[in-house]
Amino acid sequence: MDVRRLRMLLELARLGSMHEVADALGTTTSSVSQGIAALARDVRTPLVEPDGRRVRLTPAGRRLADHAVTILAAVESARLDLDPGAEPVGVLRVAGFASAIRTSLVPAIDDLRTAHPGIDVRILEHEPPESFDLLARDEVDLALVYDYDLAPAEWRDDHEVTPLWTREWGVGVPTRDRRLVMADLADRDWIVNSRHVADERALRSLTARAGFVPRVVHRIDSLELVDDLVVDGRGVALLPRGRASRRGVSVVRLGDGGVHLRAYAVTRRGRDSWPPLRAVVKRLAGG
Repeated sequence: MDVRRLRMLLELARLGSMHEVADALGTTTSSVSQGIAALARDVRTPLVEPDGRRVRLTPAGRRLADHAVTILAAVESARLDLDPGAEPVGVLRVAGFASAIRTSLVPAIDDLRTAHPGIDVRILEHEPPESFDLLARDEVDLALVYDYDLAPAEWRDDHEVTPLWTREWGVGVPTRDRRLVMADLADRDWIVNSRHVADERALRSLTARAGFVPRVVHRIDSLELVDDLVVDGRGVALLPRGRASRRGVSVVRLGDGGVHLRAYAVTRRGRDSWPPLRAVVKRLAGG
């Protein structure tokens, strides 16, 4: 069905006269009459009947006019959704790691709530490999991911990458061992991330500089659980400096340049013209 003809039918239901519909839509009475007749042929049922010198909708015509309200609203919503210059409105699905969600995404949502209340952000907590898979399947619109300068990410050709921030990492050790250097940790058990290999790759680069291969024993996703294991003397691990670690954990700064986590906002190429996505990425990047 032609949406222009549906609009004519809806206006006819409202105004009751083809002449008035023609005036309202800036066309001719003949065009309106022909449009309604063509719509009746499309749906294979009469939509209007004579009513003196005027016409009125048949029961089928009234039912179709009721549907036209929803159909035309959906068409307008789709047009606005695809218009790069439109007010950002819609559901934005974001997959990201916990630190970026907490420190970047949530403040961005709060800031945008007043300026663009039509953006509805849905959050999924995932490590980068999981987020990349969701992005590739179009199950999310935006991925917040990270890598390390010693273990850089491998971007796909269709990725649009926006750098967000960088954070120094060190080695989390029991506070009593805070004066140790990297070479002193060669005989310790190590803890690495269970859901992403980047920090293990970075760790192996660091320990290679110090002349040893780390003995990786535990694979843990939660930094709070990593803290617990460090305090209990069950291992040491790479941890962010400046984070409020559990009492009894000290994060020792690494010499020789150390290691830095780098956060990014990643979208599929060509998708940044969608107003909600553009608004959120711009805010995340500090715009």
